[in-house]
Amino acid sequence: MGAHERGQEDTVRIFAPMAIAAYQMLGPLDVDQHYDLGRIAALAGDEPLARAQADTILAAKPTHLLGLILAANAAHLRKDASAERDFHRRLVAAAPAERAKRLGEYITHENDITIALDLAGRSSR
Repeated sequence: MGAHERGQEDTVRIFAPMAIAAYQMLGPLDVDQHYDLGRIAALAGDEPLARAQADTILAAKPTHLLGLILAANAAHLRKDASAERDFHRRLVAAAPAERAKRLGEYITHENDITIALDLAGRSSR
């Protein structure tokens, strides 16, 4: 994730498969780990894996902000603008109540949530 934030896409392409394999060896993942795996997959261009992680999160918690963010990212990767807009709409609608829960994964990924909400707000204009 740090390499991506620094614009080092070659590093992302080299290390993403190793990071994905490491997460897949962990066994049962919690929501935060599903999100991390999905973000790495999305950055590596692996839409099916990113979408699967989003689906797993949303199957358990349909308004979970990290699941909605991942689902929007996966829709963007597959160039499904309608689905991306729908996930952005759901994200904006769910954000006040979900953020009030102060879940650990929301605190850890506060920056991702803020960026996604900003993007969702801009895309709805």
